[in-house]
Amino acid sequence: MSAKHPIIAVTGSSGAGTTTTTKAFKHIFRQLGVTAALVEGDSFHRYTRAEMELAIRRAREEAKSISYFGPEANDFPALGTLFETYGQSGQGQVRRYLHTFDEAVPFNQMPGTFTPYQPLDADTDLLYYEGLHGGVVTDEVNVAEKVDLLIGMVPIVNLEWIQKIIRDTGDRGHSREKVMGSIVRSMEDYVNHMTPQFSRTHINFQRVPTVDTSNPFSAKDIPSDDESFVVIRFRGLKDVDFPYYLRMIQGSFMSRINTLVVPGGKMGLAMELILTPVIKKLIQQRKQTLIKEQFEQGNNGELS
Repeated sequence: MSAKHPIIAVTGSSGAGTTTTTKAFKHIFRQLGVTAALVEGDSFHRYTRAEMELAIRRAREEAKSISYFGPEANDFPALGTLFETYGQSGQGQVRRYLHTFDEAVPFNQMPGTFTPYQPLDADTDLLYYEGLHGGVVTDEVNVAEKVDLLIGMVPIVNLEWIQKIIRDTGDRGHSREKVMGSIVRSMEDYVNHMTPQFSRTHINFQRVPTVDTSNPFSAKDIPSDDESFVVIRFRGLKDVDFPYYLRMIQGSFMSRINTLVVPGGKMGLAMELILTPVIKKLIQQRKQTLIKEQFEQGNNGELS
């Protein structure tokens, strides 16, 4: 963790709504005048799409499984190194994973490949990560301990599967059978490497539908925001103003001493109310640290 170069990570599986959350964060950053280094979790995959398909076939032949949730398909140490380097210096090297033709064409590459590594933009106020593993911990590396604000996006699992199936079949052109196979193949890694992260987060946003999602594999559409509630759990944060949130968010209520429930359509409002002061505090701490550092350097110069 770093007061001078803070790191915010939004973690959640594919289809969990992390991309929607990123839009909310960008809005908050604009409001506060914050310049963020944006990092996509998919850039830490080990394999291109073609290489991953080959690895999956080889694993299947050996009666094993490999998925994007687990360490075999991701470079967790590289993610930890980026967070540590940024926390110390505000710098680091990143690349992008190109999902679609629209993303790949400007780089004259094929989708499912990586761009070359490039340095992060200079003079950023914080690093913002969105992806699968912002709070991952393994025997090799503890990524979670390097994050100043860790957010979990955790729809209940049937809703998560519905979102993934519809997104991957509609936006990425995969067959329903292929997406379902991916879900089944990923379950061991999901249990071991995804779900533990959500016990380490500072805030979880869990969307719970109020319509029947009991068979996610036959669903034709994603339940709307108004057809759901959002369960917001807080951990380790001081001065959480629950009375203020209850006044400002119509239809909200407390289900536990650390848990706020809001109507799904109010999720954007809730995120801005909750996250804006937390991010503002991180930026204030950064500014105070920089001022203190400049003051100490000035005094050292006078003494020398």
